[in-house]
Amino acid sequence: MNVWKMGGLLSVCLAAAAWADKGPQVVDISKFAFTPKEITVAPGSKVVWINHDEVPHTVSGRDKSFVSKALDTDDRYEHVFDKEGDYAYFCAVHPYMTGVVHVRKP
Repeated sequence: MNVWKMGGLLSVCLAAAAWADKGPQVVDISKFAFTPKEITVAPGSKVVWINHDEVPHTVSGRDKSFVSKALDTDDRYEHVFDKEGDYAYFCAVHPYMTGVVHVRKP
């Protein structure tokens, strides 16, 4: 195998390993916004939302596939995304707060 093929194969393996070992993806809730507003994860990934505001917020999937309770300051909500797709969500208390989780195979 030539050096270019080996290097390319190594790059692909390292990228796949980095994708798999990322652990839970965190979305901060702060200043009445989800940050980052959009994230991309692999199927089977856990996303964790943490409320840093002094007021309650929720995380509610537009398709109702996930819904948190009201999250007080420093409360967290977790959801595992098993299927590929785009999952739009919002805060039921403040509907202008929106975000999207994109689930894609690496």
